[in-house]
Amino acid sequence: MDVSGKIARLTGKRQLLMAFSAGAALALVQAPWSFPLAFFFAIPVLFRLHAGAVSPRRAALIGWTAGLAYFGLTLSWLVEPFLVDAATQGWMAPFALFFMSAGLALFWALAFGLARRGSPVAFAVFWTLLELARSYLFTGFPWALIGYGWADTPVMQAISVIGVPGLGFLTILLAVLLAQVVRRDWRNAVAGAVVLAVLWGFGAYRLSQPVPERATPFSVRVVQPNAAQELKWLPEFMPVFFERQLSLTAGDGGPQPDLVIWPEAAVPFIPSARPDLLQRMALEARGARIVFGARRVDAGNNWYNSLYLLDPLGNIAAEYDKRHLVPFGEYFPASGLVAKLGIDALTGLTGTGFTAGEGALMVDSGPVPPFLPLICYEAIFAQDVPLSGPRPEWLLQITNDAWFGKFSGPYQHLVQARARAIEQGLPLVRSANTGVSTATDPFGRILAAIPLGQSGSIDVSLPAPLPRPLYSRTGDWPVFGILLLLALWQLFGRKRRESGGFS
Repeated sequence: MDVSGKIARLTGKRQLLMAFSAGAALALVQAPWSFPLAFFFAIPVLFRLHAGAVSPRRAALIGWTAGLAYFGLTLSWLVEPFLVDAATQGWMAPFALFFMSAGLALFWALAFGLARRGSPVAFAVFWTLLELARSYLFTGFPWALIGYGWADTPVMQAISVIGVPGLGFLTILLAVLLAQVVRRDWRNAVAGAVVLAVLWGFGAYRLSQPVPERATPFSVRVVQPNAAQELKWLPEFMPVFFERQLSLTAGDGGPQPDLVIWPEAAVPFIPSARPDLLQRMALEARGARIVFGARRVDAGNNWYNSLYLLDPLGNIAAEYDKRHLVPFGEYFPASGLVAKLGIDALTGLTGTGFTAGEGALMVDSGPVPPFLPLICYEAIFAQDVPLSGPRPEWLLQITNDAWFGKFSGPYQHLVQARARAIEQGLPLVRSANTGVSTATDPFGRILAAIPLGQSGSIDVSLPAPLPRPLYSRTGDWPVFGILLLLALWQLFGRKRRESGGFS
């Protein structure tokens, strides 16, 4: 009996153990491991386990078990925020990781339960549809989507046309088809090889194209202060980190860039309350403008996580309030109901929380080319970049990845930010408190970077945008529509097809 047949015949605990192992192996495609070869053994194993399930309920359990391992490994950074104040909140870390992983694995469970067993198309369609669902439902959480596993290969360029979910669909399908070589099913194996070759060839061709130069040169200085989260808000360290950013802004006395960029929550004060410190920032910038992150409070005592643009005279030229807040991190969902039930202690992590901004805002001020600001978490959402209206010339993300630790979180966040550059055909500049701070060309390639856990600055001249890619005009709608039609065909046409056949 061939290996795939043995896997399909597994039952009981052995079947679930194999699903758990395959889910963990699949996690290796994500940063910091970035090992896309794992696609070609983890996905086929899951497909064969799914094909061998005796019922939809058993198939769903296989999907949930695999998802638990996959998310448990990829989201291991979730424990880090709880360890900043370990004495008070450390006990919650394992529960947070388990329940988050178990909850996200339910999407995989539903996908595996719905998909017709033995059909590669159904397997890929329902898995991708449910990955799309978790990207949008309940404010969405599209972290570690399957397609991100191609981040450092030419294949990733396909997201400029079909987005990350579309690439995920093709990845699942081609991995299953290629694996048919072990069963001497040459037709399906060749089909999978052709899909992979087309994706790789398209990406290689796209990356061979020249990066357009900007007609009027524009340079930025990205500042990374490396302020440890456990020290960042201590009174004795606040001035230390502020002075460090001022020093990095001033540079070594050479030519100044057009714009200096500080990370999210870079200053410990409310900007409108300290014009003297804004003046000092402008003085150190020596004619350059500064983008920086800070908190804002309005007349109604609502707090915002905001981005400011400071002009050379120390005046605020533009501001943007973060619109896509982190549930349980920046606000507590249904906090009013929780308080009425008398369990408001659950909101201890967020306190009163932040208020969401009004929506996407393109900043267009003075000589700074128009840019779309993204604060931290917002960069993981492809849907947060508008499909219509005036097009920005570049993307700017400010973030504080100190919350994510020093292993996987910051690198996964960087991969997702780079994906926005590819989807939009726009340069991306990223200032992260502890790293990784980067400047990226419109193909998502890193032009310059400051490593994780170091303080420093980089000066970069930004290239011009590419012609607008297809995905930036359509978003996920075409892929969603095609997948939905395929899903309906699989659901309502299954009686007309042989059980377990390839389609």
